[in-house]
Amino acid sequence: MAKEQIKVVVCGDDGVGKTSLIACLVKDQYIPNLQDRLSPVTIPRDFSSSPFSPKASVLVDTTSYDLPQLHYELKSADVIWLVYSDHESYDRVALYWMMMFRSLGVNLPVILCKNKCDTTLHGSEGTHAKDINAEDKASENTKIEDEEFIPILREFKEVETCIKTSAKDKMNVNQAFYLCQRSITHPIAPLFDPRVGELKPLTVLALKRIFLLSDKDQDGFLNDEELSVLQRRSFGKSIDTQELQFIKETLLNLSISPQEYANYILFVPGKGITKDGFLVLNKLYSEKGRHETTWGILRAFHYTDSLSINDKVLYPKMDISDSASVELSPLGYRFLVELFLTFDKDNDGGLNDQELAFLFKTTPGIPKLWTETNFPFSTVVNNQACVTLQGWLAQWTMTTFLDYRTTTEYLVYLGIEKDARLALQVTKARKKRRRNGKYYRAPVTDRKVFSCYVIGKPHSGKSSLLESFVGMSFSESYTPTIRPRIGVNSLELKGSKQYYLILQEFGEQEPAILENVEKMKECDVLCLTYDSSDPESFSYLFELINQHQHLQNLPMIFVALKADLDKQQQRCYIQPDDFTDQLFVDHPLHVSSAWSSSLNELFIKLTEAGLEPAKNTPGLAPDTAREEVDYWQYALVATSAVGFTSLFTFTFFKLFRSLRSGST
Repeated sequence: MAKEQIKVVVCGDDGVGKTSLIACLVKDQYIPNLQDRLSPVTIPRDFSSSPFSPKASVLVDTTSYDLPQLHYELKSADVIWLVYSDHESYDRVALYWMMMFRSLGVNLPVILCKNKCDTTLHGSEGTHAKDINAEDKASENTKIEDEEFIPILREFKEVETCIKTSAKDKMNVNQAFYLCQRSITHPIAPLFDPRVGELKPLTVLALKRIFLLSDKDQDGFLNDEELSVLQRRSFGKSIDTQELQFIKETLLNLSISPQEYANYILFVPGKGITKDGFLVLNKLYSEKGRHETTWGILRAFHYTDSLSINDKVLYPKMDISDSASVELSPLGYRFLVELFLTFDKDNDGGLNDQELAFLFKTTPGIPKLWTETNFPFSTVVNNQACVTLQGWLAQWTMTTFLDYRTTTEYLVYLGIEKDARLALQVTKARKKRRRNGKYYRAPVTDRKVFSCYVIGKPHSGKSSLLESFVGMSFSESYTPTIRPRIGVNSLELKGSKQYYLILQEFGEQEPAILENVEKMKECDVLCLTYDSSDPESFSYLFELINQHQHLQNLPMIFVALKADLDKQQQRCYIQPDDFTDQLFVDHPLHVSSAWSSSLNELFIKLTEAGLEPAKNTPGLAPDTAREEVDYWQYALVATSAVGFTSLFTFTFFKLFRSLRSGST
């Protein structure tokens, strides 16, 4: 983003032409006989300028007579335009001015300007002007400039560049001002170290990442099409054919010349520019003062002046209410599918460790959230323990649901070109309804991802349930769960609608999680498990629900695990079926890891409980309105039955009397 305004402080010995330079820049003409110092001048940005140019620049004229004011202006400056004009003022650049800047603690870019070069060109006194032709004179001037500029550039890293100017001839005045702006908008210091003549390490890392992201077919070369795409992204226009050919020839010549690049492959005809060639190309830009080209590339990939990616891009602000959730949008899923297919080099339908490492090469590494949740075994893997496309999408779905900032961060690192927020969508806030004096969650219509907490006594089978959920085979060995575990997978419900379910068990943290009311609000459905073959197992749930009354505000599904073993009578104040009847929820579902159909039924039921919370929320007796309808239906039937009985009795009585009278 462009800096709002930059402050350029013009300083130097009195009489070097500072005021004339400013006046010439503003009026576009030489103005003689100016006052000693001009008031600050504001120059608005030209609409044709780069979008990274400041909206305005303020030029501040100074004089060495007022040192306190000079020091004040220097301390509040963004860039220093240091001017000298003769041998005496040149000597004071190193001996006085640069020392002053350092003593003030001013670490700013300095643009060194040799002014009054009109006298140099034409001869201040006309000496030898007729004896030296123009070409020889230009060559002599260049040599003089090199002798003056190079020692300063080598000694003072603050000096970014040097230029000669003339206010009288309007020579390079605009260019000098542009260099001042460019030192802020496109600083050379973060990119290139002129003392060793190399790109700085952070620049190399950033450019390597950009090369990898731009190499769409991942063949190690930037072909013409990939270069054109990079050009359009960086500068908004296609690369010129002649310029492209010039770049290729330059790199090819450097590769075959007996110089520093002779051992590097920079360009391969028919394939494209290599990574080394891309780095060398940007090094040449910096050496030749064209580092704004490199900055154009870096800024297109959201790099800041410190060569870190902009936090506002990595973590864009999103408006999310407390009870809403964040999911991937179709754009997000499409990007992740394309990413998976690109890096599945062996086309086996899974990403192995090497493919994953290469995929995450443009990022800080596999997300911390993933390593903490035992990826890839938190989702679906194939027989070689490689994450499948189904598991890949499920893992990102879970990541987005639990911490969407990680998703936006990694989407940017992985090269999404659009705003990362477009890859996400925010669901509506949960609504509540009331029945029989109890509030409960309303049915869900816009969510595809649901979070389920798996709660139960240790050894009840929670871990095996999670492993079965992600397709892992059942193991007889038992390992107590210490740290939290998580599993995510997709499910298909009636109507071919796809949903994602996230199962979590908390190990030793379970008591603390259950006491945390705010944490429990993040849960969509509770899966309350007990071992049906262990008579002591259900009492844990009974005590838990009575101890934590807030759990009864959530939908819950009771599950009797290990149903393939002999069922035991529970040693509890109340049996599971009777307890669920009291809560007005379904009886426990009997499940076994050996019965795949029962597992699928459970996972679907958990998802449906997230979609329609009322059906599984404790304490909700049948709907009162429905009871009233049923009552009147029963009353009508009863009335009809009574009426029919009365009519039948009356008719039978009359018939009986008539028969009796006849017999008499």
